[in-house]
Amino acid sequence: MVLALAKEIQMRKSEFENESIETIYFGGGTPSILPISDLRFLIDQVYKNYKMVENPEITLEANPDDLSEERIIELSNSRINRLSIGIQSFFEDDLKLMNRAHNAAEAKRCLEVATQYFDNISLDLIYGIPVPSQNGEQAKQMSNEKWKQNIETALSFGIPHISSYALTVEPKTALKKMIKTGKIPEPKDEVAQEHFMILVEILEANGFIHYELSNFGKENYFSKNNSAYWLGKKYIGIGPSAHSYDGVSRSWNIANNSLYLKSIQENQLPSEKEILSVSDRYNEYIMTGLRTIWGVSLSRIENEFGLTYLEYLKKQSQKYLNDDLLFLEMDILKPTSKGKFLTDGIASDLFMVNV
Repeated sequence: MVLALAKEIQMRKSEFENESIETIYFGGGTPSILPISDLRFLIDQVYKNYKMVENPEITLEANPDDLSEERIIELSNSRINRLSIGIQSFFEDDLKLMNRAHNAAEAKRCLEVATQYFDNISLDLIYGIPVPSQNGEQAKQMSNEKWKQNIETALSFGIPHISSYALTVEPKTALKKMIKTGKIPEPKDEVAQEHFMILVEILEANGFIHYELSNFGKENYFSKNNSAYWLGKKYIGIGPSAHSYDGVSRSWNIANNSLYLKSIQENQLPSEKEILSVSDRYNEYIMTGLRTIWGVSLSRIENEFGLTYLEYLKKQSQKYLNDDLLFLEMDILKPTSKGKFLTDGIASDLFMVNV
Protein backbone atom coordinates (compact mmCIF):
# COMPACT_ATOMS: atom_id res chain seq x y z
CA MET A 1 0.00 0.00 0.00
CA VAL A 2 2.81 2.45 0.86
CA LEU A 3 4.32 2.07 -2.62
CA ALA A 4 0.89 2.72 -4.16
CA LEU A 5 0.50 5.88 -2.06
CA ALA A 6 3.94 7.02 -3.24
CA LYS A 7 2.96 6.36 -6.84
CA GLU A 8 -0.27 8.35 -6.49
CA ILE A 9 1.74 11.24 -5.01
CA GLN A 10 3.92 11.18 -8.14
CA MET A 11 0.98 10.74 -10.56
CA ARG A 12 -0.78 13.85 -9.26
CA LYS A 13 2.11 16.30 -9.10
CA SER A 14 0.85 18.24 -12.15
CA GLU A 15 -2.19 19.31 -10.08
CA PHE A 16 0.07 21.52 -7.98
CA GLU A 17 2.53 22.52 -10.67
CA ASN A 18 2.44 26.24 -9.90
CA GLU A 19 1.79 26.13 -6.18
CA SER A 20 3.68 25.27 -3.01
CA ILE A 21 2.64 22.71 -0.43
CA GLU A 22 2.05 24.26 3.00
CA THR A 23 0.90 21.21 4.95
CA ILE A 24 1.09 17.43 4.95
CA TYR A 25 -1.46 15.58 7.08
CA PHE A 26 -1.39 11.87 7.93
CA GLY A 27 -4.96 11.08 8.96
CA GLY A 28 -7.87 8.71 8.49
CA GLY A 29 -7.64 5.31 10.15
CA THR A 30 -4.48 4.86 12.17
CA PRO A 31 -1.48 6.25 10.24
CA SER A 32 0.51 6.27 13.46
CA ILE A 33 0.96 2.48 13.23
CA LEU A 34 3.06 2.88 10.07
CA PRO A 35 6.78 2.29 10.66
CA ILE A 36 8.76 5.51 10.89
CA SER A 37 10.64 4.46 7.74
CA ASP A 38 7.36 4.44 5.77
CA LEU A 39 6.32 7.86 7.11
CA ARG A 40 9.73 9.29 6.19
CA PHE A 41 9.53 7.69 2.74
CA LEU A 42 6.10 9.22 2.01
CA ILE A 43 7.17 12.67 3.22
CA ASP A 44 10.28 12.41 1.02
CA GLN A 45 8.05 11.58 -1.96
CA VAL A 46 6.08 14.78 -1.42
CA TYR A 47 9.31 16.81 -1.20
CA LYS A 48 10.60 15.09 -4.34
CA ASN A 49 7.51 15.77 -6.46
CA TYR A 50 6.16 19.13 -5.21
CA LYS A 51 7.36 22.61 -4.33
CA MET A 52 7.39 23.00 -0.56
CA VAL A 53 7.19 26.10 1.62
CA GLU A 54 10.18 26.57 3.92
CA ASN A 55 8.62 25.16 7.09
CA PRO A 56 5.49 23.13 6.23
CA GLU A 57 3.17 21.91 8.96
CA ILE A 58 3.43 18.09 8.97
CA THR A 59 0.84 16.46 11.22
CA LEU A 60 0.36 12.87 12.33
CA GLU A 61 -2.98 11.73 13.76
CA ALA A 62 -2.49 9.23 16.56
CA ASN A 63 -4.23 7.52 19.45
CA PRO A 64 -2.61 7.45 22.92
CA ASP A 65 -2.12 3.68 22.80
CA ASP A 66 0.00 4.09 19.63
CA LEU A 67 2.33 6.63 21.25
CA SER A 68 4.89 4.91 23.46
CA GLU A 69 7.86 7.01 24.59
CA GLU A 70 10.07 5.23 22.05
CA ARG A 71 7.57 5.98 19.27
CA ILE A 72 7.29 9.66 20.23
CA ILE A 73 11.08 10.04 20.19
CA GLU A 74 11.21 8.38 16.75
CA LEU A 75 8.58 10.78 15.42
CA SER A 76 10.35 13.80 16.89
CA ASN A 77 13.46 12.86 14.92
CA SER A 78 11.52 12.96 11.63
CA ARG A 79 10.09 15.90 9.68
CA ILE A 80 6.76 15.48 11.52
CA ASN A 81 6.32 18.61 13.65
CA ARG A 82 2.72 18.35 14.88
CA LEU A 83 0.72 15.62 16.63
CA SER A 84 -3.08 15.38 16.69
CA ILE A 85 -3.96 13.01 19.54
CA GLY A 86 -7.40 11.41 19.96
CA ILE A 87 -7.73 11.67 23.75
CA GLN A 88 -11.58 12.03 23.75
CA SER A 89 -11.81 11.97 27.58
CA PHE A 90 -9.66 11.62 30.68
CA PHE A 91 -12.32 9.50 32.42
CA GLU A 92 -12.29 5.70 32.31
CA ASP A 93 -16.08 5.27 32.07
CA ASP A 94 -16.28 7.65 29.08
CA LEU A 95 -13.54 5.80 27.21
CA LYS A 96 -15.18 2.42 27.82
CA LEU A 97 -18.54 3.77 26.65
CA MET A 98 -16.95 5.02 23.41
CA ASN A 99 -15.08 1.72 22.98
CA ARG A 100 -11.67 3.41 22.91
CA ALA A 101 -8.55 1.21 22.93
CA HIS A 102 -6.68 3.43 25.42
CA ASN A 103 -7.38 4.13 29.08
CA ALA A 104 -7.20 7.35 31.10
CA ALA A 105 -3.71 6.62 32.45
CA GLU A 106 -2.38 6.06 28.90
CA ALA A 107 -3.94 9.34 27.77
CA LYS A 108 -2.16 11.31 30.50
CA ARG A 109 1.15 9.45 30.15
CA CYS A 110 1.12 9.98 26.39
CA LEU A 111 0.71 13.76 26.83
CA GLU A 112 3.38 13.93 29.54
CA VAL A 113 5.91 12.43 27.12
CA ALA A 114 4.68 14.08 23.90
CA THR A 115 4.94 17.59 25.38
CA GLN A 116 8.63 16.96 26.09
CA TYR A 117 9.37 16.39 22.40
CA PHE A 118 6.68 18.35 20.51
CA ASP A 119 5.68 21.97 20.90
CA ASN A 120 2.76 21.79 18.45
CA ILE A 121 0.15 19.32 19.76
CA SER A 122 -3.61 19.15 19.32
CA LEU A 123 -5.93 16.91 21.30
CA ASP A 124 -9.58 15.92 20.79
CA LEU A 125 -12.23 16.03 23.52
CA ILE A 126 -15.84 14.84 23.30
CA TYR A 127 -18.66 16.46 25.26
CA GLY A 128 -22.30 15.52 25.88
CA ILE A 129 -21.36 11.93 26.81
CA PRO A 130 -24.18 10.20 28.74
CA VAL A 131 -23.43 8.20 31.91
CA PRO A 132 -24.46 4.51 31.96
CA SER A 133 -26.81 3.28 34.69
CA GLN A 134 -24.95 1.57 37.55
CA ASN A 135 -26.08 -0.34 40.66
CA GLY A 136 -29.72 0.25 39.84
CA GLU A 137 -29.22 4.01 39.50
CA GLN A 138 -30.91 5.77 36.61
CA ALA A 139 -28.73 6.59 33.61
CA LYS A 140 -27.98 10.32 33.31
CA GLN A 141 -26.16 12.99 31.32
CA MET A 142 -22.54 14.04 31.85
CA SER A 143 -22.43 16.71 34.55
CA ASN A 144 -21.02 20.18 33.92
CA GLU A 145 -18.49 19.56 36.69
CA LYS A 146 -17.14 16.42 35.03
CA TRP A 147 -16.86 18.24 31.70
CA LYS A 148 -14.97 21.10 33.37
CA GLN A 149 -12.54 18.57 34.89
CA ASN A 150 -11.86 17.17 31.40
CA ILE A 151 -11.05 20.65 30.08
CA GLU A 152 -8.88 21.54 33.10
CA THR A 153 -6.93 18.29 32.74
CA ALA A 154 -6.23 19.09 29.08
CA LEU A 155 -5.09 22.61 30.01
CA SER A 156 -2.74 21.25 32.69
CA PHE A 157 -0.50 19.82 29.94
CA GLY A 158 0.00 23.20 28.25
CA ILE A 159 -1.47 21.96 24.95
CA PRO A 160 -1.75 24.86 22.40
CA HIS A 161 -4.65 23.45 20.33
CA ILE A 162 -7.89 21.68 21.29
CA SER A 163 -10.56 20.25 18.98
CA SER A 164 -13.85 19.40 20.67
CA TYR A 165 -17.04 17.81 19.38
CA ALA A 166 -20.43 16.73 20.69
CA LEU A 167 -20.92 12.98 20.91
CA THR A 168 -22.77 11.66 17.86
CA VAL A 169 -24.54 8.31 17.84
CA GLU A 170 -24.24 6.41 14.58
CA PRO A 171 -26.76 3.70 13.56
CA LYS A 172 -25.80 0.04 14.04
CA THR A 173 -23.22 0.81 16.75
CA ALA A 174 -22.85 -0.53 20.28
CA LEU A 175 -23.68 2.96 21.55
CA LYS A 176 -26.96 3.00 19.61
CA LYS A 177 -27.85 -0.42 21.04
CA MET A 178 -27.17 0.74 24.60
CA ILE A 179 -29.53 3.68 24.08
CA LYS A 180 -32.26 1.42 22.65
CA THR A 181 -32.00 -0.96 25.61
CA GLY A 182 -32.06 1.91 28.12
CA LYS A 183 -28.55 1.38 29.47
CA ILE A 184 -27.66 4.97 28.62
CA PRO A 185 -29.88 7.94 27.77
CA GLU A 186 -29.99 9.60 24.35
CA PRO A 187 -27.49 12.51 24.28
CA LYS A 188 -29.40 15.77 24.73
CA ASP A 189 -28.82 18.84 22.57
CA GLU A 190 -29.37 21.19 25.50
CA VAL A 191 -26.68 19.40 27.54
CA ALA A 192 -24.26 19.52 24.59
CA GLN A 193 -25.00 23.23 24.11
CA GLU A 194 -24.29 23.93 27.78
CA HIS A 195 -21.01 21.99 27.57
CA PHE A 196 -20.10 23.91 24.41
CA MET A 197 -20.64 27.27 26.16
CA ILE A 198 -18.54 26.12 29.15
CA LEU A 199 -15.79 25.03 26.76
CA VAL A 200 -15.74 28.38 24.94
CA GLU A 201 -15.70 30.34 28.20
CA ILE A 202 -12.87 28.36 29.83
CA LEU A 203 -10.64 28.13 26.75
CA GLU A 204 -11.01 31.81 25.82
CA ALA A 205 -10.19 32.74 29.45
CA ASN A 206 -7.00 30.69 29.03
CA GLY A 207 -5.79 32.50 25.91
CA PHE A 208 -7.27 30.25 23.22
CA ILE A 209 -8.84 31.75 20.11
CA HIS A 210 -12.10 30.12 19.02
CA TYR A 211 -11.17 30.22 15.34
CA GLU A 212 -13.53 27.50 14.08
CA LEU A 213 -16.72 26.06 15.54
CA SER A 214 -14.97 22.96 16.97
CA ASN A 215 -11.39 24.27 17.14
CA PHE A 216 -9.48 26.43 19.58
CA GLY A 217 -5.85 27.45 19.21
CA LYS A 218 -3.32 29.70 20.89
CA GLU A 219 -1.84 32.46 18.71
CA ASN A 220 0.23 30.88 15.87
CA TYR A 221 -1.11 27.40 16.65
CA PHE A 222 -4.19 27.22 14.41
CA SER A 223 -4.23 24.03 12.30
CA LYS A 224 -2.88 25.14 8.92
CA ASN A 225 -4.18 21.95 7.33
CA ASN A 226 -7.78 22.33 8.49
CA SER A 227 -7.74 26.10 7.96
CA ALA A 228 -6.97 25.38 4.30
CA TYR A 229 -10.30 23.50 3.99
CA TRP A 230 -12.27 26.26 5.68
CA LEU A 231 -10.64 28.98 3.59
CA GLY A 232 -11.40 27.12 0.34
CA LYS A 233 -7.79 26.39 -0.62
CA LYS A 234 -6.87 23.57 -2.99
CA TYR A 235 -5.82 20.22 -1.53
CA ILE A 236 -4.95 16.71 -2.73
CA GLY A 237 -6.05 13.60 -0.82
CA ILE A 238 -3.92 10.49 -1.30
CA GLY A 239 -5.10 6.92 -0.67
CA PRO A 240 -8.41 4.98 -0.57
CA SER A 241 -11.47 7.19 0.18
CA ALA A 242 -9.36 10.37 0.15
CA HIS A 243 -11.03 13.56 -1.12
CA SER A 244 -9.48 16.39 -3.15
CA TYR A 245 -10.54 19.91 -4.12
CA ASP A 246 -9.17 22.27 -6.76
CA GLY A 247 -11.43 25.30 -6.37
CA VAL A 248 -14.00 24.29 -9.01
CA SER A 249 -14.34 20.52 -8.64
CA ARG A 250 -14.23 17.86 -5.96
CA SER A 251 -12.88 14.36 -6.47
CA TRP A 252 -12.70 11.27 -4.29
CA ASN A 253 -10.80 8.00 -4.49
CA ILE A 254 -12.56 4.65 -4.38
CA ALA A 255 -12.81 3.17 -0.89
CA ASN A 256 -11.96 -0.46 -1.73
CA ASN A 257 -8.27 -1.14 -1.02
CA SER A 258 -7.90 -3.89 -3.64
CA LEU A 259 -9.51 -1.80 -6.40
CA TYR A 260 -7.40 1.19 -5.38
CA LEU A 261 -4.18 -0.85 -5.65
CA LYS A 262 -5.22 -2.39 -8.98
CA SER A 263 -5.99 1.04 -10.46
CA ILE A 264 -2.66 2.53 -9.33
CA GLN A 265 -0.78 -0.49 -10.75
CA GLU A 266 -2.50 0.17 -14.08
CA ASN A 267 -1.42 3.86 -13.95
CA GLN A 268 -5.02 5.00 -13.55
CA LEU A 269 -6.11 7.46 -10.88
CA PRO A 270 -8.80 5.64 -8.86
CA SER A 271 -11.08 8.64 -8.49
CA GLU A 272 -14.41 10.15 -9.51
CA LYS A 273 -14.92 13.88 -10.08
CA GLU A 274 -17.79 16.29 -9.63
CA ILE A 275 -17.76 19.81 -11.10
CA LEU A 276 -19.27 22.12 -8.50
CA SER A 277 -22.05 24.46 -9.62
CA VAL A 278 -22.04 28.12 -8.58
CA SER A 279 -24.69 27.25 -5.98
CA ASP A 280 -22.55 24.39 -4.62
CA ARG A 281 -19.57 26.73 -4.20
CA TYR A 282 -21.73 29.44 -2.62
CA ASN A 283 -23.23 26.92 -0.17
CA GLU A 284 -19.80 25.58 0.78
CA TYR A 285 -18.51 29.09 1.38
CA ILE A 286 -21.53 29.87 3.61
CA MET A 287 -21.03 26.66 5.61
CA THR A 288 -17.27 27.01 6.11
CA GLY A 289 -17.29 30.80 6.49
CA LEU A 290 -19.86 30.88 9.27
CA ARG A 291 -17.95 28.21 11.20
CA THR A 292 -14.81 30.36 11.38
CA ILE A 293 -13.62 33.68 12.79
CA TRP A 294 -13.17 34.83 9.17
CA GLY A 295 -16.94 34.80 8.60
CA VAL A 296 -18.71 35.35 5.26
CA SER A 297 -17.70 38.40 3.21
CA LEU A 298 -20.65 40.09 1.50
CA SER A 299 -18.35 41.73 -1.04
CA ARG A 300 -16.87 38.34 -1.91
CA ILE A 301 -20.39 36.93 -2.33
CA GLU A 302 -21.19 39.71 -4.81
CA ASN A 303 -17.87 39.51 -6.69
CA GLU A 304 -17.64 35.71 -6.89
CA PHE A 305 -21.28 34.64 -7.11
CA GLY A 306 -23.23 37.70 -8.24
CA LEU A 307 -25.91 40.13 -7.05
CA THR A 308 -28.65 37.46 -6.97
CA TYR A 309 -26.74 35.52 -4.32
CA LEU A 310 -25.96 38.63 -2.30
CA GLU A 311 -29.60 39.75 -2.21
CA TYR A 312 -30.71 36.22 -1.29
CA LEU A 313 -28.18 36.04 1.56
CA LYS A 314 -29.25 39.43 2.92
CA LYS A 315 -32.91 38.41 2.86
CA GLN A 316 -32.36 34.96 4.43
CA SER A 317 -30.02 36.22 7.15
CA GLN A 318 -32.23 39.09 8.33
CA LYS A 319 -34.20 37.00 10.84
CA TYR A 320 -30.96 35.72 12.39
CA LEU A 321 -29.63 39.27 12.63
CA ASN A 322 -32.88 40.30 14.34
CA ASP A 323 -32.67 37.36 16.78
CA ASP A 324 -29.04 38.18 17.70
CA LEU A 325 -27.74 34.91 16.24
CA LEU A 326 -25.76 36.62 13.46
CA PHE A 327 -24.12 40.04 13.28
CA LEU A 328 -22.39 42.16 10.65
CA GLU A 329 -18.86 43.43 11.28
CA MET A 330 -18.02 45.83 8.42
CA ASP A 331 -19.22 43.61 5.52
CA ILE A 332 -18.46 40.30 7.27
CA LEU A 333 -21.35 38.10 8.46
CA LYS A 334 -20.55 36.12 11.62
CA PRO A 335 -22.43 34.16 14.31
CA THR A 336 -22.85 35.79 17.72
CA SER A 337 -21.76 33.88 20.82
CA LYS A 338 -25.44 32.83 21.17
CA GLY A 339 -25.52 31.68 17.53
CA LYS A 340 -22.24 29.71 17.42
CA PHE A 341 -23.66 26.38 18.58
CA LEU A 342 -26.47 26.71 16.01
CA THR A 343 -24.14 27.58 13.12
CA ASP A 344 -24.73 24.49 10.97
CA GLY A 345 -28.52 24.88 11.12
CA ILE A 346 -28.30 28.59 10.35
CA ALA A 347 -25.97 27.95 7.42
CA SER A 348 -28.30 25.38 5.87
CA ASP A 349 -31.11 27.95 5.97
CA LEU A 350 -28.90 30.38 4.02
CA PHE A 351 -28.12 27.82 1.29
CA MET A 352 -29.23 28.55 -2.24
CA VAL A 353 -31.37 25.74 -3.69
CA ASN A 354 -32.40 25.36 -7.36
CA VAL A 355 -31.06 28.54 -8.95
